[in-house]
Amino acid sequence: MQVILLEKIDKVGLLGDLVDVKAGFARNYLLPQGKAQQATPENLERFNELRAQFEKEQAEALANANTRKEALNGMTVSITSRAGTEGKLFGSIGTEEIRGAFEAAGQPVEKKEIRLPEGPLRMVGEHPVTLHLHADVDAEVIVNVVGEEV
Repeated sequence: MQVILLEKIDKVGLLGDLVDVKAGFARNYLLPQGKAQQATPENLERFNELRAQFEKEQAEALANANTRKEALNGMTVSITSRAGTEGKLFGSIGTEEIRGAFEAAGQPVEKKEIRLPEGPLRMVGEHPVTLHLHADVDAEVIVNVVGEEV
């Protein structure tokens, strides 16, 4: 299925690119999220008329992400959880707990921005976590998991 991208999408294309994607990806993600339009002659013409507006919105989103990166980069948040004597947690720390810790610290982030490539945190200690703020902007933060013994 051919679509016109309305913003930069990682590993797909840039704003205004005419790309071929699988129909399910387009129907279930790109189109409902407003990240793309189906490539019809009418939509191509409409996009060309509004291209400057889309580029301006993308530039504002990038500037906003860079501002947030400056505030978040290197930040450390602490989360307390029950742990055994060897430092292994009873349960795990996931994206929702990390989001809550940042919100409590006064720097709200969205759950979908938190990247945990190795899965939830299951050990006590400091863990580097990446926040994916924009297609071009990532911030590195530290999540300090403090164990409280039972």
